[in-house]
Amino acid sequence: MAKKVLDRRILRTKAMLQQALNSLIPKKGYEAITIKDICEAANVGRSTFYAHYTSKDDLKRSGFEPLRKLLIDRQRAALATARGDGSRNLGFSLPMFEHARDHRAHYRALVGSRGGTVSLATIRKILSDLARDELPITAEKNSADAIPGELVIQYVVGAYMAIMTWWLDAGAKVPPDRMDAMFRRLATEGILGGCS
Repeated sequence: MAKKVLDRRILRTKAMLQQALNSLIPKKGYEAITIKDICEAANVGRSTFYAHYTSKDDLKRSGFEPLRKLLIDRQRAALATARGDGSRNLGFSLPMFEHARDHRAHYRALVGSRGGTVSLATIRKILSDLARDELPITAEKNSADAIPGELVIQYVVGAYMAIMTWWLDAGAKVPPDRMDAMFRRLATEGILGGCS
């Protein structure tokens, strides 16, 4: 029984620290936030902070765990309804566009800061892992002109990140489902087949 109470306390403390950081980012900007600021906003001591995280970057990275879980769940659901024609490949795309739209102010506050670098690197890793699990890399390894599978992953994720950044910078006026459709079209048909 004590283990469950302790787990709840840990979860509650981590949630308070995450909420404190997230509430401070739009007010102060990521760079200006100190561990002291986070601890004061969460009403916890520094030793409590360091019992769970090594730095504010570590806290920031851990805040993406719910997004990772959401994307995995949505990817699995998309793959379960796939028709076998690859129509639901890249299952991370739509939920990621939706998440970015729903948290646009937070993304905007991070742009250009160390927090933005940490966030984008974390998102890039999450998307790379999802794409690696999903995309059928079937190139002949013995072929002289084979494209390495990891290059394919980095190409797809890099293109996705560039499109998402462009979309957010433009005010995210195009609905997420339309952005998803355009990204899928470019990723599957290629540049020449996707432009009109």
